[in-house]
Amino acid sequence: MRFDAAMLYACALLQPGIAARVRDAFPVLGRPAGLAAEATVCAQLLQTVDPGDDLTLEAPLRGWAAELRRSCPTP
Repeated sequence: MRFDAAMLYACALLQPGIAARVRDAFPVLGRPAGLAAEATVCAQLLQTVDPGDDLTLEAPLRGWAAELRRSCPTP
């Protein structure tokens, strides 16, 4: 379920209002239990940007990646 919620959030990134509603509906997002799923989805989608796909998602994905880096606990 965490992966699915993260993917749904990623698909909504171009619609900030919808993305916020997804986060509200799935409180695991943004919490330690959901960070691995979010990082996985974000990384997978960023890989599609490099060869030229999903260019409209590039900026929102990079912003999400930066948020995730700030959210991860430092060892």
